Amino acid sequence: MIIRAILPALFIAVVAFADTPLKVDFPRPKVTRTPVPISLPHLEAPNTPQPTILVPEGTVNLAAGKEVTSSDAYPVIGDNAIVTDGDKESEEGYYVEFGEGLQWAQIDLGAPAELHAIVVWHYHGQARAYHDVIVQVSDDPEFKAGVTTLFNNDHDNSSGMGKGRDPAYLESNRGRVIAAKGAVARYVRLWSNGNTSDGLNHYIEVEVFGVAKG
Repeated sequence: MIIRAILPALFIAVVAFADTPLKVDFPRPKVTRTPVPISLPHLEAPNTPQPTILVPEGTVNLAAGKEVTSSDAYPVIGDNAIVTDGDKESEEGYYVEFGEGLQWAQIDLGAPAELHAIVVWHYHGQARAYHDVIVQVSDDPEFKAGVTTLFNNDHDNSSGMGKGRDPAYLESNRGRVIAAKGAVARYVRLWSNGNTSDGLNHYIEVEVFGVAKG
């Protein structure tokens, strides 16, 4: 009788603390620009389902409203704050545009946190793919030490940071959901190197889901 009384309580405790699927608020699909032919050797098939990422209780978007710096001191359109302002539409005014070549945007979460997922929207007003998309985290704001790479689709090492095994993918309103696997870090740096429509780099929004430490 004692064992029967204890087991239900244990079962309830396990269920209460079980991981749950990450919930992301996706914007409405709205393609406004004509697609251009895309030929990449590592392009993911269109409409490939993204994996379900399980996250623990208390996981929130730690990037909301956080400070953003970038490699482009004078963006062509918009400013760095757009990256974490919560707006995910694809029209002009909702994205920051950096110059040509390899560029990065970096988010300071304010303190180290346990990270579980990063969601990136570059530009979903057109079906295009961005080159050399690399997502890294670190406690070093200069990214010279303790760097963990969470995503890398640079198939030919044109970025100089090593070949990646992740696929290139077509941009859509669902962005790209990247597993962070519990990495602990304060800074998130996101790279790109132009896209299949032009040499420019764009960010509509980046969300970093995790649990604050301490």
